[in-house]
Amino acid sequence: MTSNSDEYAPSPTGWVRDQVEKVTEAGTTDAVGIQGMKVVLMTMRGAKSGKIRKVPVMRVEKDGVYAAVASLGGAPKHPVWYYNLKADPKITLQDGDSTSEYVAREIDGAEYDEWWPRAVAAYPPYAEYQTKTTRKIPLFLLDRVK
Repeated sequence: MTSNSDEYAPSPTGWVRDQVEKVTEAGTTDAVGIQGMKVVLMTMRGAKSGKIRKVPVMRVEKDGVYAAVASLGGAPKHPVWYYNLKADPKITLQDGDSTSEYVAREIDGAEYDEWWPRAVAAYPPYAEYQTKTTRKIPLFLLDRVK
């Protein structure tokens, strides 16, 4: 993440802000969850503001590769963080107390078909969310920076 601003802008969404604060205080994503399931914390640059943004997403992982699901609960629009990743795909990902740098890339086709069932297995409500919207819920694979 490169920019001239390292100012952190807390989320205007209460539950997101609360989860980020709990992770920050505890030093681990194990301190929070959604419906009893694990989350990871993505730190990225805001597409419009250029400020640092943090968002918890469901933990979807296989063999050290992570996916981020831009579901917004099945809303008709993408979450704001989708646009942040499209503008600047460099992120920091925290899983538990481990933090690493990643580059996000939106996937489609065979990769999507491989990862969507994994996402639903990690967080079953994703299947319902897809039925609530006409948009195809985007998936990003997070490639670790070596």
